[in-house]
Amino acid sequence: MPVAQDPRRVAMISVHTSPLEQPGTGDAGGMNVYVAETARELAARGVEVDIFTRRTSSETPVEAELVPGVRVRHVTAGPYEGLAKEDLPGQLCAFSAGIMQAGLSVPEDHYDLVHSHYWLSGQVGWLAADRWRVALVHTMHTMARVKNRHLATGDAPEPRGREIGEVQVVEAADRLIANTDDEARELIELYDAPPSTVSVVPPGVDLSTFTPGDRGAARRELGLPPDGEVLLFVGRIQPLKAPDVLLRVAGELLVRDPALRARLTVAVVGGPSGSGLSRPHELEELARTLGIEDVVRFVRPVDRARLAQWYRAADLVLVPSHSESFGLVAVEAQACGTPVVAARVGGLPTAVGDAGVLVDGHATADWATAVDGLLRDAPRRLELGAAAVAHAARFGWGATTDRLLTVYRQAMRERASGTAEPSVDEPLALAGVPTAVIP
Repeated sequence: MPVAQDPRRVAMISVHTSPLEQPGTGDAGGMNVYVAETARELAARGVEVDIFTRRTSSETPVEAELVPGVRVRHVTAGPYEGLAKEDLPGQLCAFSAGIMQAGLSVPEDHYDLVHSHYWLSGQVGWLAADRWRVALVHTMHTMARVKNRHLATGDAPEPRGREIGEVQVVEAADRLIANTDDEARELIELYDAPPSTVSVVPPGVDLSTFTPGDRGAARRELGLPPDGEVLLFVGRIQPLKAPDVLLRVAGELLVRDPALRARLTVAVVGGPSGSGLSRPHELEELARTLGIEDVVRFVRPVDRARLAQWYRAADLVLVPSHSESFGLVAVEAQACGTPVVAARVGGLPTAVGDAGVLVDGHATADWATAVDGLLRDAPRRLELGAAAVAHAARFGWGATTDRLLTVYRQAMRERASGTAEPSVDEPLALAGVPTAVIP
């Protein structure tokens, strides 16, 4: 069997959101972090990366350097502003044409592999990989059929067109990256992905930024009371992420113990996104309805260094999403030594492990009981915090990139030989068939 070298150059495609954007609002979230961090790690290993993303402003340069070895290439496709993610399928032809035009300026064998992120990018990556005669590796990040099974009350289902597009990408990709074993099962069971093409590669966390620290110092920096309890939600404000659960829990805790009001701070760090854009003030209205506006603090998205301070300042971080392919917020919080209470959905059991508390469903009473129990048990919180740091240490971006490179090499080898290889990785029985797992 021929031995494949690491790729020299990788074309990453992220149509709807740029790795240069601030995560936490609009369409920028964990995927932005994933693309940026893996590109940085690849460049550190000598692999050049071009990230193609849609241009959303006339002031955005055609090219920008993320770090040496990583270029962000902005492609014009449709009007710069005013296009929602749901409008972008109509611009995929224009985006693909832009990538093909960019490809004319480099030799035909310039790129060794295409790695697309999210189904819109997969549609473009399908064409680009075919045109350049290289392997296509695809990461879904989220999937319509999974989201539609776990819709929040009042949230709109993902359209049929997205489901069809995802099926096409699954069929076209040489390799599919799943964040967790559960996501691998979903690809196989819901999308008929061939198990031999699915590799499980968990995302990572920046372990140099998200570290344990002085809680008192963090609270002073953020203007929080030095004493008392701080509950934190971090993420995009939309029904899928269920930030309302945090507010309802706070309301229930104050009903159970009115004296807690003098000590409680509820912080929501993030901005409107997705269907939440149509109701940007819904959380503020809910806080007023619950009579807790005096203890709630809404904060716009912040950079990673300040975000780490928010994690350190909190007693507990709540991750109540209805669906998560992984749950990067949970791992970032744990890396800072803060216990997490999360929904038992999607990839969150993997992200949280035994170092946090998982709650079935989204009933306010169940979440309030879990949170109240931890707030009243400081030794248990300290125990979970120590376990959280150890658990998060498994998820560095360096380890993620090492695993990605293994997948890249196998995809390139298969494309070069024209035949699929049996998995040489540890097997995982999914739907009765082994799939590739990168340990």
